[in-house]
Amino acid sequence: YLQTCLIHFIKRNQMANKPKCKIGPSILNADLACLYEESQRLMDAGADYLHLDVMDGHFVPNLTFGAPVVKCLRNKMADVFFDMHMMVAKPEQWVADIADAGADQYTFHIEATESPGALCRQIREAGMKVGVGVKPNTDINVVVEWIDQDLVDMVLVMTVEPGFGGQSFMQDMMSKVSHIRSKYPTMDIEVDGGVGPKTIEHVAKAGANMIVSGTAVVKNPEPAKVIASMKEIVTKELDA
Repeated sequence: YLQTCLIHFIKRNQMANKPKCKIGPSILNADLACLYEESQRLMDAGADYLHLDVMDGHFVPNLTFGAPVVKCLRNKMADVFFDMHMMVAKPEQWVADIADAGADQYTFHIEATESPGALCRQIREAGMKVGVGVKPNTDINVVVEWIDQDLVDMVLVMTVEPGFGGQSFMQDMMSKVSHIRSKYPTMDIEVDGGVGPKTIEHVAKAGANMIVSGTAVVKNPEPAKVIASMKEIVTKELDA
């Protein structure tokens, strides 16, 4: 009887800790002149969070927006989870400003810092979750040390080179996702770049649960249908 109870308890815990599918539209693909309205439209269409791309013109060639824009958006969207994708050369420099702007998660690129552990702690101390991103040419094992120290809340696997929209999805990056999923069954794993209805099956099968989608959702006349369809496919794999 005790053994049966223990098995049920373990199974229940595993189910409770299973990562949930979350769809986060990349608002960089939206009409930035109507940033709040566009963001609200995507949340109303069933998005789970917003993915905000901050580019500094150094780590990547493009330049986008920073903390002041995020703060204005937060003032109008009190309860939305803001996942900040910090494509910046000095991620340590912006932690305080981004936290003050009201961000929930600070996702930096491991290639941009010489002290990932210290940066993870800095982000946590500022009251945000820690995301660690890896570019396509970066070995996924560089994040393992920091996951094992319980400093990482989410791993971001880039499926395009960061900095430009409209690139083709790199299917060979799925081995990185499946590697992390096999080692860390409860870890949040995000994919970003070229993800949409045509590529979501690959992403789902590899084990990703946080799905960044730009053009495929934002530019679609029926974003709710796209979000629901992708969520169904990912959830089915996560529950398998």
